[in-house]
Amino acid sequence: MINGVIFQFFHWYHEGDLWNEFAEKAPYLNELGITAVWLPPATKCFLGTEGRGYDVYDHYDLGEFFQKGTVRTRYGTKQEYLNAIQKAHECNIQVYADVVLNHKMGGDKTESVTVHEVDAENRTQKIGNPFQAETKTYFNFPGRNGMYSDFVWDYQCFSGIDIIKVNGEEKKGIFKIHNNSGTEWDDSASHQFGNYDYLMGADVEYRNPEVAKQVKNWLKWYLDLTKADGIRLDALKHISSDFLIQLIDFIKNEIN
Repeated sequence: MINGVIFQFFHWYHEGDLWNEFAEKAPYLNELGITAVWLPPATKCFLGTEGRGYDVYDHYDLGEFFQKGTVRTRYGTKQEYLNAIQKAHECNIQVYADVVLNHKMGGDKTESVTVHEVDAENRTQKIGNPFQAETKTYFNFPGRNGMYSDFVWDYQCFSGIDIIKVNGEEKKGIFKIHNNSGTEWDDSASHQFGNYDYLMGADVEYRNPEVAKQVKNWLKWYLDLTKADGIRLDALKHISSDFLIQLIDFIKNEIN
């Protein structure tokens, strides 16, 4: 068995057009003995072309729809991404795609929800009583208009958020959203800081079975479309380990 060599083909300060650059350099990487590459998230970002892929807005938009001020992502268009993966395979290079399932950013509308604030150093410690706040937790992706999936994300799909408005005034912190899954954090995430379910943005609520179903559906769509050879899951310790067990079983049994 020959040991493989994986190459991280991106960095935080890359100016963009990464998919075309990789397609051009894939033959050279093959000559060097590179057998696999790790590519950054291909999904549309909250910050548009300024986003690096980790401020994920719409998983189904790989640079195809005009959303967040752009069609392309920082790294290129959907077709350029697919071409890059195809070129990798022609050069006998496997592709490992970075996938961000922990959170979303840049909601399309606000909702009025019940929240309580928590101590950043101990997220099990509440600060004051629950209260009503406006949150950017409604995602209907109007630029995509239901293509590939018509699922709408609302506050029931999220467990926490870091920016709210109260009486029109913006407030930052860590706020636990009260939803049908409960008023406490998911205990199957990391227990650092008391509970490390929350990291950033609108934190995805994997105790909601419909959310778990939709994310699995997306991952199958994504891998069937892109033909990526594997994935790197971002922010694992912040995601429900109960869901991750489900996801691994789903990948093994339902995805070729």
